[in-house]
Amino acid sequence: MAINNILVVDDEPEIREALVIYLKSEDVDVFTASNGLEALEILEQETIHLIIMDNMMPQLDGIKTTFKIRENKNIPIIMLSAKSEDSDKILGLNVGADDYITKPFNPLELIARVRSQLRRFTNLGSFQSNGDELIQVRGLVLNKSSKTVEIDGEDVRLTPKEYKILELLMENKGRVFSIEEIYERVWNELIFTSENTVAVHVRNIREKIEINPKDPKYLKVVWGIGYKIEKK
Repeated sequence: MAINNILVVDDEPEIREALVIYLKSEDVDVFTASNGLEALEILEQETIHLIIMDNMMPQLDGIKTTFKIRENKNIPIIMLSAKSEDSDKILGLNVGADDYITKPFNPLELIARVRSQLRRFTNLGSFQSNGDELIQVRGLVLNKSSKTVEIDGEDVRLTPKEYKILELLMENKGRVFSIEEIYERVWNELIFTSENTVAVHVRNIREKIEINPKDPKYLKVVWGIGYKIEKK
């Protein structure tokens, strides 16, 4: 089995050291950085499969670093923060974080989330040898083999969770999925915690695939029920 590389980004040495100890038990290679600038440098030099990143850091904080990373990479990002307000979580998810944990955190919970993210990322990146599997709705095209999305011939960069949500909806065109269903299928968790988590990701998808996100052609909301992709 290939070894996964995890990048830990935190300005507190004690937290970095503790995370390295926890993660080493998972048979992974761990890289560390004390701020966003160092993290970006490491990403240029190493193949990283998952990032655990603090929100509040000097020089370049977690929000700005995540925004930069999402310009060209879909690596899963788990954001750490001492702030527990929903607005901070939503901001982190809006810029591209895949998960959000508030300090102080339970190490076992963090490891469980790391495993979950790595498992989904591996599945998204796996190669299928049975040829291209295209799902198309007018100008929106999803390729299940290459895990890519195009809108009117232009590539669309989606995070792993955004891709999984869109894939779920496009595979079931016309069917309405409740927020709870989407959460259970994409996050693989039976305990539904927050509508905001799904809503933020859906909003991000709309901004990337719709000409006018406020008047969407593809990803529709069915008020009081959930979301669907139009059949035609």
